[in-house]
Amino acid sequence: MIKAEYFVQIARKKGFGLYAGVPCSFLKPFINYVIDSPDIQYVGAANEGEAVAIAAGAELAGMRSVAMFQNSGLGNAVNPLTSLHQIFRIPILLIVTWRGEPEGAPDEPQHKLMGAITPQLLELMQIPWAYFPTETDQIESTLDHALEFMAEHQKPYALVMKKGSVESVSLNSRLALKPPSAILELAPALKEIKNSRQELLQVIQAASQPADILLATTGYSGRELYALEDRNNQFYMVGSMGCISSLGLGIALVQPTQRVIVIDGDGAVLMRMSALAIIGYERPPNLLHILLDNQCHESTGGQKTVSHSIDFGAIAAACGYEKVVCVNTPEEVQTVIESTTEQLTFLHVKTKLGIPDKLPRPKITPPEVAQRLRQFIQKI
Repeated sequence: MIKAEYFVQIARKKGFGLYAGVPCSFLKPFINYVIDSPDIQYVGAANEGEAVAIAAGAELAGMRSVAMFQNSGLGNAVNPLTSLHQIFRIPILLIVTWRGEPEGAPDEPQHKLMGAITPQLLELMQIPWAYFPTETDQIESTLDHALEFMAEHQKPYALVMKKGSVESVSLNSRLALKPPSAILELAPALKEIKNSRQELLQVIQAASQPADILLATTGYSGRELYALEDRNNQFYMVGSMGCISSLGLGIALVQPTQRVIVIDGDGAVLMRMSALAIIGYERPPNLLHILLDNQCHESTGGQKTVSHSIDFGAIAAACGYEKVVCVNTPEEVQTVIESTTEQLTFLHVKTKLGIPDKLPRPKITPPEVAQRLRQFIQKI
């Protein structure tokens, strides 16, 4: 058994400055210590997939990061771990608890199957793993081995934590209350939607500043942004649907002086709507979250979403976004983007269906997209 302090402080010296996690009783002392640490940033995620996406954003922004959660939630993280971290080559450290360990103490029935397959599941995802250290003299060598692998392969590395690995730690701080207080700017409902996604993306790209970071969600948004003009400050998400806003949160927290523009879609927001609550609580003032809402899953055949029955602006406001703007025209979109972002802002605009003829796929590979964004952020 080790003290949480020893692991976290050794990890801090090696560059790990942001932890994103979902609680587990095995992790309780570890999370408590991280929350109370003045030199560590902790983001409590709503689910495990968001935790690894937030950690990915932090890594792209230049900070080594940790995502931690119990193994029964590992399934929630499979999507981004396989189609974001592995595809874009984004290395983070995972701390996964081992509930239901076959040779361990008796546990609740819901952990039995996942406990039996946790090591194999990590191996199927091609994520190497080791046991979380239980002796102080194991900590540095364990972290060095993880860092060596991550540096060479640019992939996640996991530490599997058994019960009783960390000494008990009390939580001294309390989560600050941040009641919603949004400024609402709502346009009248449209009878006819006139603007395409491509037209609005062209406005977003043209109105953004050279130092801005543009993150495009899964589907046609990234391909259309690339087709308009490929730039070093642009990231084109593939897979990991719904994770682009969490990725943006990680970047915005680590690089608070750079504006992060997240270009999202209605289907993606619906898939991981809990991300709005975490972003709304953290409230990075440099994050502009744009929802291009065409009310369907256009890149998979045009199946309708339920967005026509949802008030996204009201949801964002209730989640803690400080400024919520719903607009109808490209000119209004331009005005919002050209304004200085001093508050966490949610911009909602509806678009009509349709994609450009002969829309190209990016010739730049996902690892190249990630690496050049790292370099762009470092230069800025």
